Amino acid sequence: MLSVIETAAKLLIKREGDTDFEGAPDDDVNDPSQQELYSSWALLILILLLIGALWTSYYLQVRKIQAIHETVVSIFSGMLIGLIIRTLPGHYIQDAVSFNYTYFFNMLLPPIILNCGYELHQANFFHNIGTILTFAFAGTFVSAVVLGCIVYIWAFLGLEGLKIPFVTALGFGATLSATDPVTILSIFNAYKVDPKLYTIIFGESILNDAVSIVMFETTQQFHGDSATFTDLFNGIGIFLVTFTISLLIGAIVGVMTALILKHSSIRQFQSLETCIILLFAYASYFFSNGCHMSGIVSLLFCGITLKHYAYFNMSRRTQIATKLIFQTLAQLSENFIFIYLGLSMFTEVKLVYKPTLIIVTALGICISRWAAVFPLSKLLNFIHKVRARALNRPVPEELPKEYQMMLFWAGLRGAVGVALAAGLEGEDSNALRATVLVVVVLTVIVFGGTTSRMLEILGIQTGVETEVDSDDELDVEIGRKGPLINANYGFPEGSSGQGGRRATLPRLSDGKARRSPDTSPKPSSNSLSPESTVFPHRSSIGDTSVEIEHPPSFSRTTSMEPSVSSNSGGSSSLISGALPSLLSRTAEDHVRWFQNFDEHVLKPVLLDAPAETSSQPPSRPGTP
Repeated sequence: MLSVIETAAKLLIKREGDTDFEGAPDDDVNDPSQQELYSSWALLILILLLIGALWTSYYLQVRKIQAIHETVVSIFSGMLIGLIIRTLPGHYIQDAVSFNYTYFFNMLLPPIILNCGYELHQANFFHNIGTILTFAFAGTFVSAVVLGCIVYIWAFLGLEGLKIPFVTALGFGATLSATDPVTILSIFNAYKVDPKLYTIIFGESILNDAVSIVMFETTQQFHGDSATFTDLFNGIGIFLVTFTISLLIGAIVGVMTALILKHSSIRQFQSLETCIILLFAYASYFFSNGCHMSGIVSLLFCGITLKHYAYFNMSRRTQIATKLIFQTLAQLSENFIFIYLGLSMFTEVKLVYKPTLIIVTALGICISRWAAVFPLSKLLNFIHKVRARALNRPVPEELPKEYQMMLFWAGLRGAVGVALAAGLEGEDSNALRATVLVVVVLTVIVFGGTTSRMLEILGIQTGVETEVDSDDELDVEIGRKGPLINANYGFPEGSSGQGGRRATLPRLSDGKARRSPDTSPKPSSNSLSPESTVFPHRSSIGDTSVEIEHPPSFSRTTSMEPSVSSNSGGSSSLISGALPSLLSRTAEDHVRWFQNFDEHVLKPVLLDAPAETSSQPPSRPGTP
């Protein structure tokens, strides 16, 4: 093993020092056929790495191995292949597999953000929205400023000959303030950690990436200028305007999609319907980026709006298809990103590694994360106690000490920082990019690899059974013995699933339950085919007519007790009565007011409710 490493090191040194190194057939490739050949090899390498990463994930889950995580394996496999590519003659394949921030932002990041918004547990998210926004906004700002100041002071000392302006240091701090807890959250899923802790970390991470990007782009606008105290408020104003407009773009696109699905018959053509929904979501991302807004924020809230409104206007097959497509694309992107990071450790030839700067930065992110978590946690606990005492309620801590420590440990850095670092400018930009890459890889390996052990040390509750919406988790399969409708999604049929309860069969729009395979009548000449049993809206396979598929009526979380026509008067009185006292209420009252507004005003307008469900409450799972 040592001889192989020694040989690779000698080849690497010889190649870097000799510009006429023999055997470099692809240094100057002008023939399109040759370009296609080398591109095919580069893509094959990436695909094989992806297959290996996914198979490793399967093996670790089957064997229930928690000591090592698939992301760590992906990084190390990428580093190994990157080292081999670096020692081989030629540069074409090496350039093809090097990290490209354009590919990252346009191809790899959108599926992850869209799936986060689409699969978001909205009840838990908005119940903890105050804590999430505090860490996502104030926490990210504190982390970026603290780390930027540490790096600026280190460069000012001149021990490594670095010249980093203060604005560039703040931009560097913003790049390493983007957390990426993919490893943490997957371990939380395996251990079934308390949903509150999971939701706070999840919510902070998806908003944190967007905040970091907006902060970085804001600092780039002041690049080359001397920063003043006034510029701080100017930057905060730019950030708030950008975030708000981006949020509105995503929400508007989601509402438009819901209205289009409601007022058209595109659900007759499920493949077209699925494509349209996917393209609308991506359109919000690229439109927002094109307007110099935040595409991540737009795509995130577009996904949330699609799931809250448009989802219930889709045909049942499209509901299942969109969930599976979004999850599949996100899974591929996540694994590919970690492989990408490992490859870039050796395929990026322009990087300049400064060991002392890397150590200072690694210590700096620990200090900045501490400053972003523990003081804000104390502030949140204090506010929670004051509010609870004012309302004569019990005063438990909002964030116990073990939760605070886990929040600190979950702050590992992600690929968003590496992509942002490509935009760093200045004399020492290559050294800063190398530092970001190394620190991101180190945090994923160290913090991500020790998460399961940290859960045991902190004594955080695990094995928590949470309620699952059986309709949202419906998994339709065609087994060897016939069609299976497994509402546990990922659990063996007959088990209770994550919710600790047996999921009931979904109901059709006419209130009738779908027929289970083991309760179906005996086959006859007029019996339905397997496809029509799974999708009972189709009478037979041979029937060329396509009927409209309505989603199950109970899946609508809205309670449409009054009809749509009768809601117009009640809606106006609800708004006029609630708005005058809106500002005098607590945050929980604000959430309750919006829920009433959503139930009685927005959903009757945006949802395509069947006529028979408008006059009575929708059927719930487990009710006759």
